[in-house]
Order: sequence, then C-alpha cells, then structure tokens
Amino acid sequence: GIASVFAGHPLDTIKTRLQAGQGYGNTLKCVLTVYRNESLAGFFKGMSFPMASIGIYSSVVFGVFSNTQRLLSQLHHGDPAAAPSLADLTLASVVAGVISVGIGTPVELVKTRLQMQTQSYTKANLKLNSTVPGSPVYRGPIHCLRTILQKEGLPGVYRGNVAMLLRDVPGYCAYFIPYAMFCDWITPHGSISPNAFSIWVAGGVAGAISWAVSTPMDVVKSRLQADGVYLNQYKGTLDCMLQSYQNEGLKVFCRGLMVNTVRGFPSSAAMFLGYELSLKAMKRCQTETNP
Repeated sequence: GIASVFAGHPLDTIKTRLQAGQGYGNTLKCVLTVYRNESLAGFFKGMSFPMASIGIYSSVVFGVFSNTQRLLSQLHHGDPAAAPSLADLTLASVVAGVISVGIGTPVELVKTRLQMQTQSYTKANLKLNSTVPGSPVYRGPIHCLRTILQKEGLPGVYRGNVAMLLRDVPGYCAYFIPYAMFCDWITPHGSISPNAFSIWVAGGVAGAISWAVSTPMDVVKSRLQADGVYLNQYKGTLDCMLQSYQNEGLKVFCRGLMVNTVRGFPSSAAMFLGYELSLKAMKRCQTETNP
C-alpha cells in the first residue's frame, strides 16, 4: 500500500489540480506550473496522511473483498476455495466499494485539501480566517482534519462521500473483475497460481481500467472536497455536477483521465503484487510453523 501511494501520489496531485483547480490547462502545463511555483515538494503535498492510513485502508478493502468472495463461494458451491462466478466477483466488489467509502472519505478529503493549498503554512503570512486563494490555510494533515471538524463538524469530514460512493462502487467492480480475468488469462496453463509477472501485469491493467471508469465521478469528488479550502461553491453532488456541466460542458468529466489511467498502472501493479506475495509468504510461514 505504501509503495502504491509513493508511486502514484505525484500524478495524483496533478490529477487533483487539473480536476479542481483553475488555470492549469493541460497535463504538461500543470506539471510545469507546480514545479515552477512549488518545486518537487509540490508533487508530494498531502501524501503523509494516505501513507499513514493506506495499510488499514487496503487491508480492509482487500479483506472485505476476499472474505465476501469466499462466503459467496461457500454458499453457492459449498467450497470457499471454489472459483467465484462473475456475479460473485461483482457482488464482492460492490461490498468492498461501499465499505471503502467509510474509511477513505476523510483521508481523501485531507489529501485533496492539502494538494489544493498552493502555499506552505507560515504564521507570519497567515491572516486570521484568511480565504484568499493561494494563502496558506493548513499546517499539515492533523491541523487540516482538526480545522474541518471545528468549522464543519463530522458531516464536513465526510464531504464528498456520495460522489466517492458513485466513484468507488463501479470503480472496484472495474478493479477486481479485470484483475481476476487477466490473471486467469495470462497465467501459464497448468500453474496452480499466477506468477509475479502475471500479477504485476494484471494488477496494472486492472488499475488503468478502474481509474478510466472512475474518472467522471472522481472529478466531482475532487471538486466537492477541494471546495471549502478558500470558497464554498457547491451545495452537494448533484449541484457540483450541474454547475460543472453548465460551465464547461461534458468534457469536464474527463479531466485528469490520462493522468488517472497512467497513474493507475504502476500504483495498482504494486498494490496487487504486494498483496499476493504477502499472502503467499504468510501461508508458507504458516505451513512451516504448523506442518
């Protein structure tokens, strides 16, 4: 999980700026603007909170998916280790997507707020309750979370949860199902389990597909969660969708599509490879301990 965050966060910052920011133009212009104004550190804004929480988040999501899949296989085939059907994979993905929102929304909110804060926090140039775009607002992730709680309460911490639900449920279906299919397709005939290369490729392809599917609602999520750093523009998910469409047309929902797709491959490849290899290592240790 940590490897996937580190590999994907710089592009995630570019994606968020393209989706929720103003004046960045295309991807290359956004990269150059961030580097020119904020140096390399600008690409890693808001990374500490996802890094600290990714272990819990990933273990819950993968655990819920795997256990739901095993439960469905037990119910339908009488064997939890039986190959799941497409319907079982879909239902397990939906459950994982729903559960992920409860854990992921506060993390995504803090990450997005910090990514959209274009200056470092310094007491010397911070005016009380400053809302001027570009002015520093948050000292770091804990200060950001505490500030949101104080100003907006618990509902503020879960701002954008509906958009995240609409993003993550289809997104996880397009994540786990292609992964299972590609693993099965590229695993050498006669092998009991896929090799590391098969896992890496399948995970990367699944990540790219998932983010391509998720991008339209990811735009809405980013805009809702970035809203509030300096201004309050949107009343909710539907209002954000309508305002975005009225102002920029349908193309607005494809903002960050290329970045999301490119970022999805290495981060998801690292995630699935780490997950599968960790499982194999733990099973091997268990076998050696309890022969």
